[in-house]
Amino acid sequence: MIKFVEKYIKLLAFHPEDVVVKTGTTSDNFIEIVVYANKVDTGRIIGKNGNIIKAIKTLISGCKAKDKTNYKISVLVNE
Repeated sequence: MIKFVEKYIKLLAFHPEDVVVKTGTTSDNFIEIVVYANKVDTGRIIGKNGNIIKAIKTLISGCKAKDKTNYKISVLVNE
C-alpha cells in the first residue's frame, strides 16, 4: 500500500525527486503515512477542495477491509 501511495504521488508531482513517504505505526492496527513534498507540489497533491487526497484515502480505506489495518495519511512541505 505504501509503495502505491508513493508511486501515485510521484506521478502527480512536478518535482518527484523531492517526494518522500515515511510510515510509522502507533499500534498493532494503525499505520500513519506521512508524505513530504515540495511546496509547489503540496497543493497539487491535496487537490482542489482536497479531492485528490480524499481519493487516495478512499483507496487506502479499501485495504482496511482486507487486512484490518487503519491508515492515516498526511501531506507536509519538505524543507
